[in-house]
Amino acid sequence: MIVGKPLPFVNDYVNNLNEILSLYPINAAMTYGHQKWLAFCLTCIIVTSSICWRKFNRISLGSFSEALLSWYFRRPMTWELLLKASVNLILTRFEIKEGILLIDDTGKKRSKVTKRIPYTHYFKDKQGTGTIKGQEIVLLVLVTASVTIPVCYEFYQPDPAYTKWAKEDKRLKKQGVPKCKRPPQPPENPKYPTKQEIALKLLKQFADDCPFVKVKVILADTLYGSADFMQKANKVFAKTTQVVSQLRHNQKIWYKDKIWHLDEYFNSFPGTSQTISIRGFSHIEVIVGSARLYVEAQKRKCFVIAVRYPSETDNRYLVATDLTWRTLDIVQAYTYRWLVEVTTPDLKVYEGWGQSTKQPDEEGSRRGLILSLLCDHCLLLHPEQQARVAQRQPLFTIGSLQRRLQMESFTSWLSDWLDDPKFDEKLGQLIEAICPLFPLRSSQKHLSSQQIGRLEPTPGLKYRGLQEIHAIS
Repeated sequence: MIVGKPLPFVNDYVNNLNEILSLYPINAAMTYGHQKWLAFCLTCIIVTSSICWRKFNRISLGSFSEALLSWYFRRPMTWELLLKASVNLILTRFEIKEGILLIDDTGKKRSKVTKRIPYTHYFKDKQGTGTIKGQEIVLLVLVTASVTIPVCYEFYQPDPAYTKWAKEDKRLKKQGVPKCKRPPQPPENPKYPTKQEIALKLLKQFADDCPFVKVKVILADTLYGSADFMQKANKVFAKTTQVVSQLRHNQKIWYKDKIWHLDEYFNSFPGTSQTISIRGFSHIEVIVGSARLYVEAQKRKCFVIAVRYPSETDNRYLVATDLTWRTLDIVQAYTYRWLVEVTTPDLKVYEGWGQSTKQPDEEGSRRGLILSLLCDHCLLLHPEQQARVAQRQPLFTIGSLQRRLQMESFTSWLSDWLDDPKFDEKLGQLIEAICPLFPLRSSQKHLSSQQIGRLEPTPGLKYRGLQEIHAIS
């Protein structure tokens, strides 16, 4: 594919972003060069599904050099304000006043040698391939009646001192060393916040940036099911905000002055078959049981729900802070958490964050991810996507829209090229531009430039060979 100029809707998106940036108190408007660079980069991300200056240079036939693209990438610009402006643009364009917030963490694999890449550490691969080295982010996603958009992020890195202590403590515990003789746990380091603390920070950031959006539900997985997180998250927004997470099967509850485990309680009081809606697309039969119970880990009374889907043999246990909701409403609301599992693969596969993102240092990691998020926002503002939202029709997938835009980019370049009055001159320029982009390399398969050497017997060694033969016989 070839990119001659930015796609028209990308230019409109960048111009609208710049208008919003100019309204900020510090006047964070982009320069003309940065606008042109950003529109070109977003178009190239759509075409190549990566953030790589060399690829951008090739598909533009050398219009932008690698050095120039990298120079603009490193120049000072209000990148964080750029992301906030993009979120406000989408919320305003689609007239969004309420929604659901999803919290999740995801990782990106990096190479084994990462001297200039920050936030790298070993973590468990969710795909089940073991432990990998890479970067992890905590992502906040807003789900509305029209669109689903990632709104903010933060990188996560565990405390090296805690990681070292945990590894040593596990080794000593395996050897049977009692706890009193093992090293004590190091104190918490504020420089390395936990994922729960990062999630709370993102929630407060969204509440400050978009106070006009009413958040009805906050959904998270088991990692964010602690009492501290759920109670603090409930206070970030209005009191009507529901927080739903998951509990482990062995967590303790109080019922009739007796301590029970969750699986023990719901085995004694099994649920009933209910029909629920899965994000409004389909209806399925599930086994649902619920009770308002005192959860020991939460130190309060919570709404606990046991759900078993048709393909599962064990229950999932949901926990909610607001006791005034109905059981099926909570179960159906939690099905929306699956949307964050679709958003993160889009960022990695189609929108550049997962491929060829080799920009070093902290600013390289952050700005590369922001470019991917801006690409996601830009694709939502494609004219056909906006028309689908206006007609209350399902939006197109990122993959199918990307393939269409790749062809549009190529046909646009071809049309401009063929319509040029100096066609012969342009053809020569095209050939000159294309040939250096695909250099020929020397092959070691053929020996045309090498000396093969003397491959024949030596007369002076004839009798020596006969002597060795007689000695053997």
